[in-house]
Amino acid sequence: MNEISRYHEAEQQNRALWDEIAPIHLKAYNEVALLREGKEVLDEIELREVGDVTGKSLLHLQCHIGSDTLAWARHGAVVTGVDFSSESIACANQLSKELGLPGTFIHSNIYDVQAVHEGQYDIVYTSKGVLCWLKDLQEWGRIIAHYLKPGGIFYLMESHPIIMALEEEKSGELSFAYPYFHKDAPTEWAPGDPDYADGDYVPKHGSTEWEWSVGDIVNALIQAGLQLEFVNEYERLFFRMFPSMTTEDDRWFQLPKYSKKLPLLLTLRARKPIDK
Repeated sequence: MNEISRYHEAEQQNRALWDEIAPIHLKAYNEVALLREGKEVLDEIELREVGDVTGKSLLHLQCHIGSDTLAWARHGAVVTGVDFSSESIACANQLSKELGLPGTFIHSNIYDVQAVHEGQYDIVYTSKGVLCWLKDLQEWGRIIAHYLKPGGIFYLMESHPIIMALEEEKSGELSFAYPYFHKDAPTEWAPGDPDYADGDYVPKHGSTEWEWSVGDIVNALIQAGLQLEFVNEYERLFFRMFPSMTTEDDRWFQLPKYSKKLPLLLTLRARKPIDK
């Protein structure tokens, strides 16, 4: 099997997984419940680091069911979401109509989105469990730069790449079990584990994922011509990745034993230069 065929097969498998779990997440996501209750969905970190979005155009790449996209709409942004899962886009449109929150949702692989969507945005945004599904980070950076207006910002909130190399083999003890650095061949995960949002549901489809280091992420954006404004690391995560994690609100999780020792979350902001 050649490289193009391998990537196509991996994408088909991953799309089948996300098509399967999108309706599950529409029922299980805490963010959806918060939207319906009129409560805040976005974290204080991203609200602070992105800044005021009132009246600004925002493109959300890999938007899944649109809960975060619509949360930005509630803050005054004019939002567009893109996702490769048709079921995810259907859920996003359903949620937009139900809540009366306007949003445009586009069904497309982000690598193909330029063929179906034009325009430039004040903000390109992506967050929470997105980078492992990307086969080509340099092209990802180029697409971000393409859709940004001069002076516009890109913002990322993501699990810290270092923790993707770790595993909790016995209670409270983490050890390196997987590569930290990127390798050409992706990692294939067989089905069998419960869904991260609904522990009672076990997806029927497996997944294929890629590892990307902090250097890979930063360099992809720099090589695309963006100017890095900050990179921040935090000691909390948006899902229970390890069994020994603790939480006070069922939204953010910590590792008390590794306090001040291990980053769990990575954020960054980069800006497209204004042409002179």
